[in-house]
Amino acid sequence: MTTPRPETLAKLTPVLTKRWLSPDAWRIGTYEKLDGYAALRKALKAHPDDLIQLIKDSGLRGRGGAGFPTGLKWGFIPQGDGKPHYLVVNADEGEPGTCKDLPLMTHDPHSLVEGVIIASYAIRANRAYIYIRGEAVHAARRLRNAVQEAYAKGYLGRNIQGTGFDLELVVHSGAGAYICGEETALLDSLEGFRGQPRLRPPFPATHGLYASPTVVNNVGTIASVPYIVLGGADWWKTMGTEKSSGPMIYSLSGRIADPGQYECSMGITLRELIELAGGMQPGHELKFWTPGGSSTPLLTAEHLDVPLDFEGVAAAGSILGTTATQIFSDQDCPVYATYRWLEFYHHESCGKCTPCREGNYWMVRVYRRILAGQGTHEDLDTLLDTCDNILGRSFCGLGDGATSSVTSSLKYFKQDYLDYIEGRTAPKLSDKQLVGAH
Repeated sequence: MTTPRPETLAKLTPVLTKRWLSPDAWRIGTYEKLDGYAALRKALKAHPDDLIQLIKDSGLRGRGGAGFPTGLKWGFIPQGDGKPHYLVVNADEGEPGTCKDLPLMTHDPHSLVEGVIIASYAIRANRAYIYIRGEAVHAARRLRNAVQEAYAKGYLGRNIQGTGFDLELVVHSGAGAYICGEETALLDSLEGFRGQPRLRPPFPATHGLYASPTVVNNVGTIASVPYIVLGGADWWKTMGTEKSSGPMIYSLSGRIADPGQYECSMGITLRELIELAGGMQPGHELKFWTPGGSSTPLLTAEHLDVPLDFEGVAAAGSILGTTATQIFSDQDCPVYATYRWLEFYHHESCGKCTPCREGNYWMVRVYRRILAGQGTHEDLDTLLDTCDNILGRSFCGLGDGATSSVTSSLKYFKQDYLDYIEGRTAPKLSDKQLVGAH
């Protein structure tokens, strides 16, 4: 394991993660001693429109994958329309490799609760929901306890801090469906229906939860709000880049010495992140990696110095996504990795649209043939043709994301596919595993 250089260590910017190692960080007593709810008291003295403008000025962009400007999304909510307004937090984290929201809710749930209250006040919502993945039992327990503590202290409920502002906050556990991470499928699930994406327009800003104006934001996005209220927009913009401001939690996993969460200014490179994580594991050399989870196109060792912000990763041909940085070495197979990801997307497809439902089904079977040593050169054309029929033609982004690793692995590692097809690489799957692939 290598020791990071001082200039690399300086890239660490603990903001959202600064309380994680404090004793009992999840309890309200600890949280209040460490500036907890100070931002809320400050925010409640401001006009809601001023808070929306503050978030716009900070340049905060969504931390859930799309990177949409948060203040702009809040500003879409029509005011004076006579309808109830809702804030919904998307905590349905479940994509392979993505693991930044669950530790945040486990170690520092009050930062999310405080962010929810401030955001709800800004958009004039009196009811908010946190939709958390069903399997995240420990994080949900911590979150519910934090909500109860906030109610007991008068931070939630009626007439919060004597301001006349009322807010009810509900923590709702889903049934463990990846599709419910898509915002409109999440809303359908929250309403008690099967989690499937809605046709847009209309958009959630005007016709969201219960056909009312709704803001849907990621956990990391909302948890950032109290820090911006306390520190100001200019302070927030001292971190990150011009168009991707603030810090980001990068989730490093795979062939590195010390996997984990590394909060750094946006724009850091993979080379620097690997150094922070103690370097590659002994005997391993970087071969490919995902900048933002399994739904983002693969990058290679040639992209070690790409700035990991929204613009930098896009220029390299991928997506920053959820900053789930999965690192694979020369001892890992991109064909097999893509196959395993495709199995996930095939399993998690809601089945509403034909391209995703059928396309992923057949691509999984093509991969099984290739990995069993029974693939053909035509199979590669079939994969690309299938991706072309899924990308941009699916009802939501799940289908698009499923094609990312297929097209990018064929772009950078076509020889690995040919080695299976032409017999130079031993089959990874047996005939028994091949059943149903033809």
